[in-house]
Amino acid sequence: MININLALQGGGAHGAFTWGVLCRLLQDDDINFAAISGTSAGAMNAAALKSGWVANGRAGAIENLDWLWTQIGAITDPMFTPWMGALTPTAEIWAKALEYSPLYSAFDLTTRLMSPYVYGPTMRNPLERIVNEFKYDAVCASEGPDLHICATNVRSGKIRVFTEDEIMPEVIMASACLPSLFQAVEFADPKTGQVEAFWDGGYTGNPALYPLFASNLPDDVLIVNINPLYREALPTDSQSIQNRINEISFNSSLLRELRAIAFVKRLIADDTIQQGKMKDVLVHMIADDDLMNTLNVATKSIPTPVILARLKEAGQAAADRFLHDHKDDLGKQSTVDLAEMFS
Repeated sequence: MININLALQGGGAHGAFTWGVLCRLLQDDDINFAAISGTSAGAMNAAALKSGWVANGRAGAIENLDWLWTQIGAITDPMFTPWMGALTPTAEIWAKALEYSPLYSAFDLTTRLMSPYVYGPTMRNPLERIVNEFKYDAVCASEGPDLHICATNVRSGKIRVFTEDEIMPEVIMASACLPSLFQAVEFADPKTGQVEAFWDGGYTGNPALYPLFASNLPDDVLIVNINPLYREALPTDSQSIQNRINEISFNSSLLRELRAIAFVKRLIADDTIQQGKMKDVLVHMIADDDLMNTLNVATKSIPTPVILARLKEAGQAAADRFLHDHKDDLGKQSTVDLAEMFS
């Protein structure tokens, strides 16, 4: 059995890519998840996986992930998915059509010009209904992988990582709360008892890696990355500029932690610090930047069955490639060249 930790990024509806990755990994009986850190869509995927796992192992986790994304808008009926994939346009064409649609343009303009507080309590996050249906006795159970959910404290600007029985519907809603769309999620922080306001965790930890460095956890951290680190095309219109700004800001916290890992690994390799004093983290990543570069902020904001199906399929394929190429490296060496990444 190979024990690993998972780090699941947020990125709106693009989290369906992670859905595909997780379903493929769950099909491999050799791999076990010791801990999961998740933000936004990654938090929802993590909570769905754990509650399903506690209920019925791997099969339960896959079933619960399918349920989650069906609620969001995916079509999982095997009678429909094959012809939908064969007859619908490519992801890039679909993304452009959605981006230039009058409905999305009106939505985008409204979110730029108006505060979500203008609408009062009537502007509710549509994910709330789904999040409230999670089985929190299972989400917070001691069995199954440890769970860490990231949110951003609005007033302090600091990351807050919720664990174990701290996790409740408000925590997952906070982790997925984009401030341009929804009012901050306010609740009594279980740690302090003080009422705090929280926004999307992606601003401070997308996701946070440091909870996965605990000494009792395995060395391997597998990051499922859904915000492209690199874009060849220069964004020139307002939507693509805003999208790239969001991608850069949502990747910045992850890159900071990866840079810190790279620094520690150099110290260990140079015998500057004694072996065992700091954890020699083994970093792995599953991503599909080619696909993500064809998508845009519209496909991230508005889930459509076509895009969700394409993302799940791409996630499964990316995980399959990773297992084929790097499964034997797990527990032995990193498969991300951090020195090259930061050169």
